[in-house]
Order: sequence, then C-alpha cells, then structure tokens
Amino acid sequence: MRFRLTGLWRRPDFVKLWTGQTISLIGSQVTFLALPLTAVLVLNATPAQMGFLTAAGAMPSLLVGLFAGVWVDRHCRRPILIAADLGRAALLLLIPVAALLGVLRIEYLYVVALLVGTLGLFFEVAHHSFLPSLVGREQLIEGNSKLEISDSVAEIVGPGLAGGLVQLVTAPIAIAVDAISFLISALFLGLIRTPEPAPKPPDEQQNILVEVGEGLGLVSGSALLRAIAGSMSTLHLFNSVLEAVFVLYVTRELGIGPGMLGLIFASGSVGFLVGALLPGRVSRRFGLGSGIIGGLLLVGLSDLLIPLVGGSGVVMVRILVLMAAQFFFGLGLTIFNIGQVSVRQTVTPDHLQGRMNATLSFIAAGSVPLGGLLGGGLGEMIGLRPTLVLAALGEMLAVLWLLLSPVRSLHEQPALME
Repeated sequence: MRFRLTGLWRRPDFVKLWTGQTISLIGSQVTFLALPLTAVLVLNATPAQMGFLTAAGAMPSLLVGLFAGVWVDRHCRRPILIAADLGRAALLLLIPVAALLGVLRIEYLYVVALLVGTLGLFFEVAHHSFLPSLVGREQLIEGNSKLEISDSVAEIVGPGLAGGLVQLVTAPIAIAVDAISFLISALFLGLIRTPEPAPKPPDEQQNILVEVGEGLGLVSGSALLRAIAGSMSTLHLFNSVLEAVFVLYVTRELGIGPGMLGLIFASGSVGFLVGALLPGRVSRRFGLGSGIIGGLLLVGLSDLLIPLVGGSGVVMVRILVLMAAQFFFGLGLTIFNIGQVSVRQTVTPDHLQGRMNATLSFIAAGSVPLGGLLGGGLGEMIGLRPTLVLAALGEMLAVLWLLLSPVRSLHEQPALME
C-alpha cells in the first residue's frame, strides 16, 4: 500500500519551516537546562544570582515587546527569523569558547540571557506573523498544530538529551548544541521560496509610538482579541502563582524526590503532544470556540487536582494523580493555545500581525512577575496548599473572558477584520 502525504506535508516550504523549528526547539531545551547548570556548577552562582539570571531572560517581553511588533510589521518576516537564529547561535557559541579560555563570568550569562531572550522575542513575533502568509488562513489550525507537535516533541526529547550532554561534555559545551541547532534552523528558513506580502513603504510609516498605539487599539477594539488577551493575562497570572509554590509543595509536603518530579513533568510533555494532535478534530466536533473554552477550563481543573493530593496515603497514588494532572494540563493548554493563536492570526490583517502578536505577548508577560510575587506572598501567609487552590480557581476564572465574548459562538474560523 502506497503512503501519500496530505495537507501541509505536501507544502515543501512549510516542511522546511517545521523541520528547522523542530531542530532548534530541541536545541533550546538543552540550553534551558545547561545555562542555569553552567551558572551553578561552573560559576558557583548564589540564589540571588540565579534570580537575576532568570529575570534577565524574562525582561525582553516587558522592555521591547511592543516595539518588536512595530519592527516586524515594517519589514519582511523571514529575514528577521533568519537574523534572530544567527544572532542566537553566535551569542551561545561564545559561552563554551569563554569557558574553554577560562574567562567565563556570571555577568556574561546575564548579558547572553537578555540578548538571546530579546532575539527570541523577535523570532516569536515574526514567526506567528509569518505563518499566515506561508500556509494561508484556511490552514492555520493545521499549521499551528504541527508546529505545536514540534514543541511537544522537543519537551519530551530535549531534557533527556540535555542531561546526557551535560554529564558527558559539561554544561557550557552542551550549549554549543543549541547554537548549532539555530544555524540549521536558519539554513532551512533560507531555503523557503514562498513570497511574502510587501511591508508598508517607508513613506507611509508613522511614528513608532503611533504604531505601538495601533497595535494596542487593534486588540482593545476587537471583542475577539480583547477576550483572548484577558484570558491569557488571567491564565498567566494565576499559573505563575501556582508555579511559585508548586515545587515546594510537591517536594516538602508530599515528599516526592527530583527523579519522580522529572517523571511528573514528562507526563505534561506527553499531554502537550497529544493536545497538538486534537484541535482540528475538536473544532470539527464541538466548534472552534467551544474547543478553546474547553481547553482553558481543563487547565484549571487539572491544576485543581494538585492540592487535592494530600501528604498522607500511598506515595505511588500521589505520583499517579500528579502525573494525570500534568498530562491534562498539557492537553488543555495546547488545545487552548492552538485555537486562540489561529483565531487571532485569522482576524488580523497582515500588516498588523506583528503588532497584534507583540501586544498579546506583552499583556501576558506583564502578569507573570506579579503572579510569582503574589504566589510567594500567599504561600508565606496562608500556606502552600491553599495557595494552590486559589491559583487553580483563578485559572478557571480566565474562562469568563471567553464565555462573555463572541469566542463562545465561534463554530469555525472568523472573518478577517477590515
């Protein structure tokens, strides 16, 4: 029986994008583990220094997020993607070089985390903005689903690869694998031949602050985008509350060690992978809006399982419940993300895609530091378990934004905004 490719697998340029993205995502999982291990094992970083390192990687969305959208809308997206990959490769390659020369310092890791995070932000905004011109709006759900599969595979394969490389060649040298993956991604992006719509001519461009305002106005003026922004912000806020105390609760109150904790997180990665395979079927069966709402509701319900696991009882039962919670969290979050990203890409005109994506990333990122601080404070004041309950209930509140908006009645992709 002859095997035949279907859908976007028959589009060579999409396959190039997917292949490069998959390889670079796996490489990024190596750096996700190897960069902090470089700080801890090689540079003997203090807890305060680790906090600065984490903050450095998270700052770009708040510092330049809105302006990244303007830049992406003013230029063709594919060259931005290639430049971001090459820039990240060069920055990361300097870490193993500095380590081999004996001149690596923690301050350099701060700079690398900040600059790599900035280039990663530009890549993400340009990537979401580039996809509609590459595959067409009618195939966005399929395209986003396949790209989400890449992310899920990377999260399953990457941590094990990272751990093995760090053990084998040390953390700084392992980062070179990520640098090489970005070079491969840039190569595949360079092979894409589908033409992009031309950006606005220079003489029609406005002041950058005016263009930032257009992005904010687009999101606030659209009932669909406004609801998606509100739900994302609320979800990120309360999920950050949960993440601030999750590891403490699982290790200290449930007595679960690092090995089992890694297995629990791996269950979430499997959930991401399964979720990436379902959005098309879910939207056809229940409607696009119902799938988005159902996915978001599943996120809150699955996280509510975590505080229901008490410190007494059989350890294996606790582990299985937490694995189930992580699996359904990954499943629900992926269905929600693929649906909402596809909707916002569909309704937004091409010349505003960058600003729309950057505005939503900025709104979501802005709630993360607040959620982390709130989670830590609540954990101190009311305890870890009550904080987890409040966090899960807060995540479910995010559904209200969608229930009180046109998202609820969406059965298929909405029309393009004029």
